[in-house]
Amino acid sequence: MKRIGRRLAIGLILAAVCVPVARAADDFDVDGYRTARYRAPVDRLPAPARRIALEDALGLDEALFIDVLPVESGHRDPATGQWRLSQPHETVPGALWHPETGRSPVDPVLWRGLEQAVAEARRGSPRLPVVLFCRTDCWMGWNAARRLAKGGVRHVYWLAEGIEGWHAAGRALVRAEPVVVAPS
Repeated sequence: MKRIGRRLAIGLILAAVCVPVARAADDFDVDGYRTARYRAPVDRLPAPARRIALEDALGLDEALFIDVLPVESGHRDPATGQWRLSQPHETVPGALWHPETGRSPVDPVLWRGLEQAVAEARRGSPRLPVVLFCRTDCWMGWNAARRLAKGGVRHVYWLAEGIEGWHAAGRALVRAEPVVVAPS
């Protein structure tokens, strides 16, 4: 009887240890993009994109910064592409705000809008660095940087510290409006 109790206890312990691992695996799709619980520590690099150190990002004179933070308590009108916001959003000065483009799966219309913005910004400077970000401990910036680089765009960087890191470094944030992406 003691043996059965011991085996049962060992089985329960092993099951308890394995459940978080199985749950964590469910947070990713087959291509390695995070699909759920986006606000969590990021434990890997977004290859082929590269992580950029905050101090290096702060020192960039020429770069395209793209904020992929989702709209909180708002929505996009699919007929017009206009966003309805219930609260203001602040971001890095000069950044384009492309909400929802860090999700997986990504909305193809919104992703096309981000790709077009990158192509337009690079028209005269094809090597212009593209820095994607969200918040600290947020997988959306990671997803977007990886997806853009895997799509063949070069000089793509992920700023892990995101908006909070930028602000904590003493830099200002500015109010932003989401980029309007017309429906297909």
